[in-house]
Amino acid sequence: MKYVVQNAAKFGSPNEKAVIGKVIAENPELKAKVGEIIELVKECIKEYNSLNEDDKRILAEKFSEEKKVEKERIPELPPLEKAEKGKVVMRFAPNPNGPPTIGSARGIIINGEYVKMYKGKYIIRFDDTDPKTKRPMLEAYDWYLEDIEWLGYKPDEVIYASKRIPKYYEYARKLVEMGKAYVCFCEREKFKEIKAAGLECEHRNAAIEDNVENWEKMLEGKFREGEAVLRIKTDMKHPDPAIRDWVAFRIIYTSHPLVGDAYFVYPTLDFESAIEDKLCGTTHILRGKDLMDSEKKQRYIYEYFGWEYPVTKHWGRVKIYEFGKLSTSGLKRDIQAGKFEGWDDPRVPTVRALRRRGFDPEAIRKFFISLGLGENEVAVSMNNLYAENRKIIDPKANRYFFMWEPVEIKIEGLPEEKRVELPLNPNREDKRVLKGESRVLITREDFEKFRGEMIRLKGFCNIKLDKVAEFIEFEIGNVKKGKIIHWLPASEVKKCKIIGEVNMDGFCEANVVRDLGNVVQFERFAFCRIEKMVDDYVKAIYTHP
Repeated sequence: MKYVVQNAAKFGSPNEKAVIGKVIAENPELKAKVGEIIELVKECIKEYNSLNEDDKRILAEKFSEEKKVEKERIPELPPLEKAEKGKVVMRFAPNPNGPPTIGSARGIIINGEYVKMYKGKYIIRFDDTDPKTKRPMLEAYDWYLEDIEWLGYKPDEVIYASKRIPKYYEYARKLVEMGKAYVCFCEREKFKEIKAAGLECEHRNAAIEDNVENWEKMLEGKFREGEAVLRIKTDMKHPDPAIRDWVAFRIIYTSHPLVGDAYFVYPTLDFESAIEDKLCGTTHILRGKDLMDSEKKQRYIYEYFGWEYPVTKHWGRVKIYEFGKLSTSGLKRDIQAGKFEGWDDPRVPTVRALRRRGFDPEAIRKFFISLGLGENEVAVSMNNLYAENRKIIDPKANRYFFMWEPVEIKIEGLPEEKRVELPLNPNREDKRVLKGESRVLITREDFEKFRGEMIRLKGFCNIKLDKVAEFIEFEIGNVKKGKIIHWLPASEVKKCKIIGEVNMDGFCEANVVRDLGNVVQFERFAFCRIEKMVDDYVKAIYTHP
């Protein structure tokens, strides 16, 4: 009923579709029960329309006041285990094979928020030691740093793993000399069979001197790619085959985008990450539970060196209905195939795309904090993020009219042109001006729907659409207000192209050019970011409903 009353206060009478949309937008979890919602909304509208004017006014005052005093629940993160203020060191460690996706934003935000909470140190570490399978993009290094700062976090240190490979060689050699690592020459498929059987390969128990020599030969380029790898000794009877004598270094004769041909023996992510977390003094690691195996592997290295492993917490995967599985490599393929224009195409799930669409970083932060840190997988809709963003942008976004599928009509009997002042935002007193003239544009939908009815061109005049002919009568005087629709003066419009999740061509009011780069609300349509003027038209990016 609250949404029915608020919609009626805004537009004269409650619109069923608009109320349903508002209910679902503010309460996305009800989307699965939309059938029940529709029936409830119909009942509420019927009840509201049966009330007298005094009762309607009382309801309007009640829900208007509720809107003012309603306090927003601010989500909080739970305390970190064994965390001391000023001593927490955390890291976010992406592979820069593309810009941050919405999934990456979760790691950036949760780690960043905990660092702020405990006044700790925030490290951004690029795990870029795979120049072949997950080849880094040079641009992505800067994209990550830009997006991290935009989200509200300034790293205390930035580390590029590809520039620190000699450090990893030192620790690898120590492990070989300790008899905890060995050079394996088994073909991949053969070792896979040995591992599955829980057996030891013929190279596992070679003399330490031989392993040291073979390790040196790897670094000297004496072996072909795939001919030799360095393995960490674990437990060949471990219940999880993935943990059994895992690969720490492999040979890759592919030039690296950042360090060129300086190296060709590259550490795996598990080895590099284990060493870096120790070198950086990482105290807490937060990551997806799909990386639990990494911790099991790395604990062998920590045990061999007598190190204490950081406190770890794993969270379940977040699935966003509209995007399915978030895959940077999949996105790259789609962009290369021409499905999307680039990494900031407003249809893709990257932080750059959200920035382009006009999302507020605070909304993204609240969205991910609200998901919590549970290990269960979470499935959410973008409507949850839309709701957070709407709370932030609605009070400040300027309002304008946008006309899709426009129909030009003539107001007969209009005595003279009128200066029409409309609020730029209902929360402020500043106005925008439209020319009230005899030829105006309205949407075809309104033209077909309201023929024969008394309607109100918002802020301008009351008119009546003829049932047959495409003209309308102008009625002067204190005419009872009917349905309120938006409109545009035919002589003062700009062509407008909206792209993104929704693609639409039409016309917008000329005033919109004052908001280039900003998010606005096209009334009765959606929030959009006015990106730029292109030749003779306004290009806008669809933000969300």
